[in-house]
Amino acid sequence: MIIVTGGAGFIGSALVWALNERGEEDIVIVDSIDHDEKEHNVGPLKYEAIVGGDEFRQKLAAGDYDQAGVEAIFHLGANSNTVGNKKEYEDVNVVFSQEIIRWSTDRGVRCVYASSAATYGDGGHGYKDDHDEFESLKPMNEYGKSKLAVDIWARDAGYLEQVVGLKYFNVFGPNEWHKESMRSVAAKKFEQIQSEGKIELFKSTSDYEDGGQMRDFIYVKDTVEATLFFMDHGEVNGVFNVGSGEARTWNDLAKVMFKALGKEENIQYVDMPETLVGQYQDFTKADISKLKKGGYKANMTSLEEAVTDYIHNYLVPHRHLGE
Repeated sequence: MIIVTGGAGFIGSALVWALNERGEEDIVIVDSIDHDEKEHNVGPLKYEAIVGGDEFRQKLAAGDYDQAGVEAIFHLGANSNTVGNKKEYEDVNVVFSQEIIRWSTDRGVRCVYASSAATYGDGGHGYKDDHDEFESLKPMNEYGKSKLAVDIWARDAGYLEQVVGLKYFNVFGPNEWHKESMRSVAAKKFEQIQSEGKIELFKSTSDYEDGGQMRDFIYVKDTVEATLFFMDHGEVNGVFNVGSGEARTWNDLAKVMFKALGKEENIQYVDMPETLVGQYQDFTKADISKLKKGGYKANMTSLEEAVTDYIHNYLVPHRHLGE
């Protein structure tokens, strides 16, 4: 049995799809089907059961999974809103993660949990995933702080010698419709191109040119392949960045989208909302040298290829993975 928390969500459902592609179907999805698009995410997938988060925590504590033959737990479920209740972050993102990590290590079950690139804050201290750099990081919101708290706790308690935490960068791709305002820019700007024939990007408030701010974009298919690498290699443990290892501009993304749709480029620049000024990241780039050193050899899909696949095979026909 393989357990995937957040398995009806974006990366979680993509992970279940990738497991299905490997022939794995004895899967328990831990999630709430609280959105029509999450129902569509799991519709084409093969799994044994869907269990709510609270019920799963109760079953885990009661020992219901102790003799269930659990091979691995992928703990991807979290409150990922960047604005939220601090107590909920503490319970859902920190305490729940600690419960799963303890349970897994006590029983020799492979555990891979989602940390986040949000732990890096504005990137002022770089994007290296060294364990001894955790205290220097300054997350910009409670979500990032909660993820960093788990990393520090897991390191200090010795769990990072047995489990894996993954810092996902700017993930985009199919199965993210339910995220609504939290969807990737690629998903949101696709709708703007279709309805208005243009893409609006923020004007720069720094030395970068308008639309020249840079992000490490990684396709969700690459994200889940990198995640599954750690199920296959139980000897590799610790916290790792999962990104493309390249920084591309918003202008690059916009141009690739127009080309994939066969439309004339029409990029317009708008003022950045006051709420983002001073908190906006101008640059992110995952240092993936540790991931490569750990043995991950697969090449990441280029932005051009990934965006084209996303638009042609998922956004335009509104298809989900597995359909």
